[in-house]
Amino acid sequence: MKVNIAKGGNQAIATPESAWRKRKDAWEHLGYILSEISTMPDDESRCRENEREAGRLLGLLAAIEPYWANPGMEYFNHVTALMSDGHYEDAMRLVYQANQSFRTQTQYFDVDGHDGAAAEAGDRDTANAGYSQYGARMVPQVEILLVDNGPAEEIERFKEEILEQRQHTDPFHYNFVVVPSVEDALAAIVINPSIQSVVLCARYSIKSSRRLSSTLQNFITGRMEGYFTSKRQVQGLLDLEQILEKLRPELPVYLIAGVALESIAHEITGRFRRIFSRNDRMDLHLSILAEVTDRYDTPFFAALQKYAKRPGGVFHALPISRAASVKNSPWARDLVDFYGKNLLLAETSATSGGLDSLLDPQSSIKKAHELAARAFRSHRTYFVTNGTSTANKIVHQSILAPGDIVLVDRNCHKSHHYSLVLAGANVSYLEAYPLNEHSLYGAVPLEEIKGRLLQLRREGLLHKVKMLTLTNCTFDGIIYDPRRVMEECLAIKPDLVFLWDEAWFAFAGFHPVYRQRTGMTAAARLEAQMETEEYRERHAAQSAALPAPGTAQDPANDDVWLRTRLVPDPEAVRLRVYSTQSTHKTLTSLRQGSMIHIYDQDFAVRNRNTFREAYMTHTSTSPNYQILASLDIGRRQAELEGYALVQRQVDLAQSIARAVSRHKLLSKYFRILNTADLVPEQYRSTRTSNPVRDGLAVWDESWQHDELVVDPSRLTLDISRTGVDGDTFKHTYLMDGHSIQVNKTSRSSVLLMTNIGTTRSAAAHLIEVLVKIAEGLERQGRIDGRVLVTGPGDGQGTTPLPDFSSFAPEFAGGGGSGNMRAAYYLTYRDPATEFLSSAQIKERIGAGQRVVSAVFVTPYPPGFPVLVPGQVVTMDIMRYMDELDTREIHGYHPNLGYQVFTGRALREYAEEILAPAAPLRA
Repeated sequence: MKVNIAKGGNQAIATPESAWRKRKDAWEHLGYILSEISTMPDDESRCRENEREAGRLLGLLAAIEPYWANPGMEYFNHVTALMSDGHYEDAMRLVYQANQSFRTQTQYFDVDGHDGAAAEAGDRDTANAGYSQYGARMVPQVEILLVDNGPAEEIERFKEEILEQRQHTDPFHYNFVVVPSVEDALAAIVINPSIQSVVLCARYSIKSSRRLSSTLQNFITGRMEGYFTSKRQVQGLLDLEQILEKLRPELPVYLIAGVALESIAHEITGRFRRIFSRNDRMDLHLSILAEVTDRYDTPFFAALQKYAKRPGGVFHALPISRAASVKNSPWARDLVDFYGKNLLLAETSATSGGLDSLLDPQSSIKKAHELAARAFRSHRTYFVTNGTSTANKIVHQSILAPGDIVLVDRNCHKSHHYSLVLAGANVSYLEAYPLNEHSLYGAVPLEEIKGRLLQLRREGLLHKVKMLTLTNCTFDGIIYDPRRVMEECLAIKPDLVFLWDEAWFAFAGFHPVYRQRTGMTAAARLEAQMETEEYRERHAAQSAALPAPGTAQDPANDDVWLRTRLVPDPEAVRLRVYSTQSTHKTLTSLRQGSMIHIYDQDFAVRNRNTFREAYMTHTSTSPNYQILASLDIGRRQAELEGYALVQRQVDLAQSIARAVSRHKLLSKYFRILNTADLVPEQYRSTRTSNPVRDGLAVWDESWQHDELVVDPSRLTLDISRTGVDGDTFKHTYLMDGHSIQVNKTSRSSVLLMTNIGTTRSAAAHLIEVLVKIAEGLERQGRIDGRVLVTGPGDGQGTTPLPDFSSFAPEFAGGGGSGNMRAAYYLTYRDPATEFLSSAQIKERIGAGQRVVSAVFVTPYPPGFPVLVPGQVVTMDIMRYMDELDTREIHGYHPNLGYQVFTGRALREYAEEILAPAAPLRA
């Protein structure tokens, strides 16, 4: 049999999200086909079938392999030549070796010349650590994109001359992916996450000669829109650099110019990492090494490793330091056995010897902060070792003072509510739209936010408004457009401070579509936009057209402000943006590892000292060094392979969604909620129900223009047709039955979260478990004679989710805000509160009496306070609480009931705040 690649057809490149999987599967399947061909008897029918399948696989690889260096086209052509000549066993051995490289996202290279594939196959763990069992020194192997449309012989000679500069001691190995055009360069950058640097030559074409998939072509065309309009070659290079920077900002871009590079240097200063002539081979090689090595650097982790290897005596705190108190103890020795010596050798109270102090960083921690700021595109970044709950408290306390007004999503994490009690600010709660049929809340519409700001302006309280706090993305994966939110709010309140709680969104900064929805990227792009003359002109035109602000007597003009997409005054705006991220939730870090990212134009003059004091208030003087080290490692990993990991995460999530929808039995009992289910149509200009499914270009367009979008890596599984509530399904069916962990449920749904650690086997296991559960439900249904209900939420009951009622007048602060701190500390008086059952509360409300909550009442799920200190209790809230079937409700005591204020305590407090202040004594 002679296999002809033409039989594979002119296949298009796979979509970016699935390219890694399809390429890996194609190489692995090709190895299987070659094995069959080599061993099968003379079966003509089977022979023809294998020939067709081999041709299809070769066609797929011929389309996608040109955008990878390893194994690459030369290797692929060798395989096809062997197959064409009938040398199937030799081809199979080559394909087997290629498949070894797919074991890890980053391939390894044996610089000692051993058989790297055999080494990895023999001992994967040691190979990944940098050494094989055969003694070879294994180093990471990365890929460098070279954009050059020159003669093939000249390009090969250039590559060889560059690669000749490599040395045995280099920290990693690299090969070139060579493409001739702008479109090919963008295709490679999008689908090949192994690329770590880009080298541009002045010789390039615009269009690709290859056939790209429609989704990839549309995405590239959209990203090129507005660029390459000039015929000047230099401008084209600048355009390409700018597009690459938006797609993969972590990658350095080098320029190889012609003999007259001095004449263009002034035009491109600051745009490229460095400019070279074609003869600067050693400098280019060293620059590539230095830049990737810089991203690999983990200053604190390296210092901790060095410290752990030093001998010394401990006459300080921490008996467990260097395992001193446990290594010879028969009662504690198992701690060493379980965790290992290195963990305990690295335990110390020292802040010297390169370890640094988290409270006053001057060396390794300071450098680690700076590298994290670079990675997340912030002005400043700070590590937090006790979770984002503490990070939120630090930011709130650094910005807010008693009497300031802060606008907060009522459904945000409890840490915000408690931190606002500590800060003493007046809280004005914003309402998210409810999804009653799914027992979920969505996000806060921009109209709601603008409306509250306009209300406060009418009431003369805008000067007291200090901050807006929103969760991005929400627990259920609903994501704001931070740039639009900030832009329109700043048009009303130019010095408004923003806190984006990105506890579940730390990974987003490392994918080109996700990145635009992060607080730091949005702040940087908004700042750049406001510096342009075109933006100033837009503001001037809108300012002339907008009516004067509404007043309390005549609020009509505010309707125009509400309907208009506002443009702030770039001369008046002070861009002050903070993001808190749970690194441990979505990137690599030990539990409680978090970061605070700051993009604040006024930080140095307005907030440096208060932030430092807040940081000192909430940060332990004995932070966990292992958490700090893991944050350092997590940043390194995100910079070097974050894009690959997020790309894979999204693809696996979508493969689970497809499996549920296409499986006959699964689709009978389960459904993955899509964008149309979670985001009402009025917040989606693109109107697509599933942007990711519709292709990269549609996904990108949706996330550029829609007010609210849904994270495709988070899957809300609707279980309403199973007849089982979410809490029971989580504990009985998933965790107890199959050891599958999930985080959140509602009455009719279970949230399935993929992450950068999710594997294909884990995704397959989940599908297998869901099939088993569905089969069990099917058998039980036949036994019980139960008829399946087919409407979403049918059979579950959908008590409307309650809105925030209001603060009691005693605690009201104007503009719908309230002073929770006053209510919180009023409970310290005895007896200021009493406990009432639900029936007693409803009886009092029915009799026209007022009932005011004294504490936070937070059911899990949904996980946010339904009642806060000082809030008026309503019938709707009590009906909702009565029908909740959750087992965990913080602030509610089953034996006592709800803690509320006594009428007497409220009257006495009201008299106090209304009484005239006592005169000061001399």
